[in-house]
Amino acid sequence: MRIKSFLLILSVLLPVSAVMAQKKELTIQDLVPGGKNSYRFVPQSAGQLQWCGDEYIYVKGDSLLAALPADKEERVAFTREQLNETLAAAGLPPVGFMPYFFVPDNRKAVIAFVYGNNRVHYDPKKHEIVANYVLDGDGSRWEYDKTNGNIAFTKENNVYIVTPGGKTETVTDETDKGIVCGTSVHQNEFGIHKGLFWSPKGSALAFYRMDETMVTDYPVVNVNERVAKVEPFKYPMAGMKSHEVTVGVYRLSDKQTVWLKTGLPKEKYLTNIAWSPDEKSLYIAELNRGQDTCRLVRYNAETGEREMELFVETNARYVEPLQPVLFLPGNPQQFIWQSRRDGYNHLYLYDTDGRMIRQLTSGKWLVKNVSGFDEKGTTLFFTATAPRDVRSAEEGSPLETYAWQSDIKTGKRKCLNIKTGVHSVSLSASAAYVLDYTSSPSIPRDIDIISVKDVREVKSLLSAKNPFEGYRMPDMETGTITAADGKTKLYYRLITPPDMDATKKYPVIVYVYGGPHAQLVTGGWLNGAGGWDLYMACKGYIMFSIDNRGSANRGFEFESVIHRHLGEVEMADQMKGVEFLKSLPCVDPERIGVHGWSYGGFMTTNLMLTHPDVFKAGVAGGPVIDWRRYEIMYGERYMDHPEENAEGYKNSCLLNKAANLTGKLLLIHGSVDPVVVWQHSLLFVEACVEAGTFPDYFVYPGHPHNVTGKDRPHLYEKITRYFDDFLK
Repeated sequence: MRIKSFLLILSVLLPVSAVMAQKKELTIQDLVPGGKNSYRFVPQSAGQLQWCGDEYIYVKGDSLLAALPADKEERVAFTREQLNETLAAAGLPPVGFMPYFFVPDNRKAVIAFVYGNNRVHYDPKKHEIVANYVLDGDGSRWEYDKTNGNIAFTKENNVYIVTPGGKTETVTDETDKGIVCGTSVHQNEFGIHKGLFWSPKGSALAFYRMDETMVTDYPVVNVNERVAKVEPFKYPMAGMKSHEVTVGVYRLSDKQTVWLKTGLPKEKYLTNIAWSPDEKSLYIAELNRGQDTCRLVRYNAETGEREMELFVETNARYVEPLQPVLFLPGNPQQFIWQSRRDGYNHLYLYDTDGRMIRQLTSGKWLVKNVSGFDEKGTTLFFTATAPRDVRSAEEGSPLETYAWQSDIKTGKRKCLNIKTGVHSVSLSASAAYVLDYTSSPSIPRDIDIISVKDVREVKSLLSAKNPFEGYRMPDMETGTITAADGKTKLYYRLITPPDMDATKKYPVIVYVYGGPHAQLVTGGWLNGAGGWDLYMACKGYIMFSIDNRGSANRGFEFESVIHRHLGEVEMADQMKGVEFLKSLPCVDPERIGVHGWSYGGFMTTNLMLTHPDVFKAGVAGGPVIDWRRYEIMYGERYMDHPEENAEGYKNSCLLNKAANLTGKLLLIHGSVDPVVVWQHSLLFVEACVEAGTFPDYFVYPGHPHNVTGKDRPHLYEKITRYFDDFLK
């Protein structure tokens, strides 16, 4: 539907101005995270809601409430006063407010919290302190073993273990600052988010060891010192020498470490580490540096020997494993593997000899997350973009996500959700219930408990009110247009001012990201729009976003079509969006702007330089300017090695287009950005000086890749003023 007939009459009884006068106005401090009032405009939730066994618990005020799904009323598990009494009896200081609780083992009715240097495990039914760990104040990356109660952690570049009795064991003793143990590796790509891995029974700890001594130091300057201080970090750029990673296995029985014999070449990616249930083996998804070949390899955890290569996945573009093998409960001979080998992320059942037993899911939709199993290990729970009607052969909608249960043997599956929208779930200990979070354009947030046996049996825990009620709000719609290939459907979001005048034409800002692993247009609350989108629409701008080919949740072909040619397909699709905008009578084609951050900063700058006749003004935040200067893992996945794709790197380098700048372009960068290093935008400014073009520039000292905290409203005020000056 086109702009819902933008001649919309808000009232037949009152003039538009009178109706609008009754509505409150939104500000940047209301809508931007870090703003003084931004917390008021986040949909209400249940504080710290989670499963503790088959009970759900959450914090309300100074109490922790608990109940079974079948209970009609919730009970007070304990109050802060009761907690402090228990802490005092154990000789521990009190808490000033209800701390952040988490459940370290869903099988036990114990919760944990950290305050000061204490990690306390508390039994809310017995009102007893089950364990108290005095944590090293310089430690980080705490990894809990729920079997024996040990906690592994890192301090500086080494790994340690603290026992429930308070004893600390040293696992590694590296003295070279270029060797780092126990952290995530490979620039946090490939789904890697940690570096410590307890075995299922807690008898051993696997950990990453990353040797960065061969990687060039990249200089970052701390300007807060009286004399600015260089604080370098390791940043391997595309085509340069990468770090070398190995995996150690520390046995608690004899305090010895065995190193997995991962062999040559050393420059490869060891990803998605998983233990076998019997603790005898480790499974690793190994990628070559070219990232076109993935080998699932099993290693002997006791000797470090390479036992078996279970299977190999190859793709002419790239293979990107993001999830480790997942063993079936009660069946140590079978595991689930996630792969996009058929074009969409699906689940495959394998045995430990590397034989595929069957493909568990299939269709033109993708699995987003595996939630768990039932107690017998015969039923699997996951979320996916599949259509709710299992009989449908239609492609799933990337705008929606639903929770499913599936019989592993028969493949028969059932949707657990009745409401339309975006769902995320967590499974109770017995798998009899799921906590279901729902959002949609009309649902800010609903939280329900759903019975797996009968999905119509729903217990509503919360239905959040619209936080914008009583405020002057823009109009919003989503729809589809056809991509530049003439066949692919693309989803867009269009936000228009709340008091549009049919006789006027309005300026447009295209908010863009455009790269992999991101989706701007969703079927969730506000259709995925951010607060700044709303703010600018209320100021009289039309805000437009489209998920071009290359973005997430549409399958491998949709995402990987950008391979070796970053910026080309994406821009072609964005320009189809501009064609659509120009067809609307409310759009002023002479006042089109563009804004994006990171990959979106690359897209913004590229659009300004490639189509200077279209875009009048743009703001590019943390932009990638030259992919040769981006990190290896991400850069070489999408562009290959610079020696293999010299033409692609040349065409995507925006330094070569600096002379094309005619519109007003503001570049913004954090001075200590470790993701897109500051060098990118500085070199672009230099290229513009040489070319005789004139961008504008702003730096946030001391900020990394994103400007967060109290400075974020300042960032968006700066961006707003720029568009007000040159677009409005």
